Amino acid sequence: MFTKDEAAAAFPDEVVTKAVTRVLTAPGIGKVALITIDNGHDHTRPSTFGPQSLVSLNEALDAAFAAEPAAIAVTGKPFIFAVGADLSGVEQVADRALAHKIAEAGHTVFRRFTDSPVPTFAFVNGAVMGGGLELALSCHYRTLSDNTAAIALPEVFLGLFPGWGGTQLLPNLIGPDAAVTVIFENALSQNRMLKPKQAVELGIVDALLGSADFIERSLAWAAGVLAGEKPQRREIDRGEGWDAAVARARRIVQDKTKGASPGALKALELLELARENDLDRGYAAETEALADVLMSDALRAGLYSFNLVQKRAKRPAGAPDKGLARPVTKVGIVGAGLMASQMALLFARQLKVPVVLTDIDQARVDKGVAYVHGEVDKLAAKGRVSADGANRLKALVSGSMDKAAFADADFVIEAVFEEMGVKQKVFAEVEAHVSETCVLATNTSSLSITEMASTLKHPERVVGFHFFNPVAVMPLLEIVRAEKTDDATLATAFSVGKSLRKSCVLVKDAPAFVVNRLLTRFMGEVVRSLDEGTPFEVADKATDDLGLPMTPLVLLQLVGPAVALHVAETMHRAFPDRFGVSENMKRFVEAGKTAVWQWDATGTPSVDPEVAALWQFGDNPLTGEEVRQRALEGVAEEIRIMLDEGVVAEAQDIDLCMILGAGWPFWLGGATPFLDREGIAEKVNGKPFLAQGVASVPA
Repeated sequence: MFTKDEAAAAFPDEVVTKAVTRVLTAPGIGKVALITIDNGHDHTRPSTFGPQSLVSLNEALDAAFAAEPAAIAVTGKPFIFAVGADLSGVEQVADRALAHKIAEAGHTVFRRFTDSPVPTFAFVNGAVMGGGLELALSCHYRTLSDNTAAIALPEVFLGLFPGWGGTQLLPNLIGPDAAVTVIFENALSQNRMLKPKQAVELGIVDALLGSADFIERSLAWAAGVLAGEKPQRREIDRGEGWDAAVARARRIVQDKTKGASPGALKALELLELARENDLDRGYAAETEALADVLMSDALRAGLYSFNLVQKRAKRPAGAPDKGLARPVTKVGIVGAGLMASQMALLFARQLKVPVVLTDIDQARVDKGVAYVHGEVDKLAAKGRVSADGANRLKALVSGSMDKAAFADADFVIEAVFEEMGVKQKVFAEVEAHVSETCVLATNTSSLSITEMASTLKHPERVVGFHFFNPVAVMPLLEIVRAEKTDDATLATAFSVGKSLRKSCVLVKDAPAFVVNRLLTRFMGEVVRSLDEGTPFEVADKATDDLGLPMTPLVLLQLVGPAVALHVAETMHRAFPDRFGVSENMKRFVEAGKTAVWQWDATGTPSVDPEVAALWQFGDNPLTGEEVRQRALEGVAEEIRIMLDEGVVAEAQDIDLCMILGAGWPFWLGGATPFLDREGIAEKVNGKPFLAQGVASVPA
């Protein structure tokens, strides 16, 4: 364990979360030592635990025990319990001995709550994640405020694992299968948070209490526990049930990471060990594993990704002064297909303004509005909106065949067929009805915004507003500035994007923008290897070690071969030397095929024999490693060209787009630092993308 001086010397820049003990007299209990943890900032900067913070918590425990109370409780500052370890100083960890000491310190302090002869309570009054949740799990009992906004163990999402008791305590409290949901399934599903009610149902906390007088209610509940009203704990199946849970965790890890995330794999090992319910052995294993991870490039890569998403995404590079943004009180959507309908639901839910859909016939309009209303009904059935709220949402969304319905709209977005002439015609029709300041946005995935706006009277109010599918889930929004887009239009687009709770990145008007351009180059290299004779199985598994969300050919199926071919043709016209058009792909699309793979009843894939028959292979097959290298070298070359063209401000924006729009894994640390670490960037471009790259293990 650190002394106060050692902790201050090792991490002088740590934002210290101080723990203060005060002794209360509570009805039915008597003397209670209440420890409050607070980093001195408001709720926008949550409390974390670094070495100095752990020393402070340890000292607060000393004071608590010295008071000889009937109970010890720990709580946080308003709206925040604690959100985990302070990872900001990881780059300062110069050797494994220091890493081991940090890992051990968390266990040492938290375990004092577990081993305490005095009953310990966690009064979880707000956001609780990572090490904060592990502190709560270390206590004997837990209450939770019903307005808690975030509950999770997100470590596996970051390429880590819960390392201060989480892998051992949680499965032995709520059962291994429920623990798999929290540690693996939720974390690897875009870091899904638990709601307070779910935390109670799973058994993570013992009581859900109102927020207005949460501490008083928690003390009253604790009095009941001390009087013998102890919460029931579930029986843990350490046999077949545990085997089944571990097997499910392995499937999730394989499906989501292709076994490429070191943190997820280590979490699997520790989950298996937790079956023994031996904290001495389990904590020792967590400590050793955490010391290794703290010295790894994988952690630094994950922190690079985390900082992009948490910091850069909130302050988009190049975005104009938000004071220039115009208010948006009504939204129009041209098109009523699935993408347009998804957008309508999102605009209505987040902006709370009227949304009007139009299309070429009444049946399509009715279908689009019906889709939105149906989705609202589903939300109501799940309890995510009230019955009254559902009615209000449905009332906001309407349809019309007449674009005159857009007359009082401030923001109109088109989501029609990807053909320049069609989009220009649509915008001309819309411009005839809307005000001169109405923003005209396009959801095009690859076409030129500048050309689209060129025939309009006011091209300055046209902007790219490129969502990713599914609209409600994917966090990225590429905002594209055309040659004549003015600052007010751009500021309004960023303001709307923020209101939609999207992470916005400013992109220059260039073919396919960022994500689709890089994915098309990546896919193009894989398809080229197929054309040359590489077997489908070899080419599709070539990049498995990256842990991408899906293999290239499964991605092709998701996107749709016809769409992929259309984008490839668009890119070929723009850059014929780097983007080819496969004759095999043309035959594939002409034959109406939608997938290379077909799956039997057991989920085992095989190549569709009709696809195999129509594909004409060359006589120069590549190995999997050669396919991987070719694809990554193509991506490295394309990123360098995009940066030279000024498609985005910096390499970090490329990385942010790939993480949020293409599912590039957190633990790889973004595309550019990964290509730097692999030596591919220097091989292809003569230099790395980042001057220092992702911080590596000190020599």
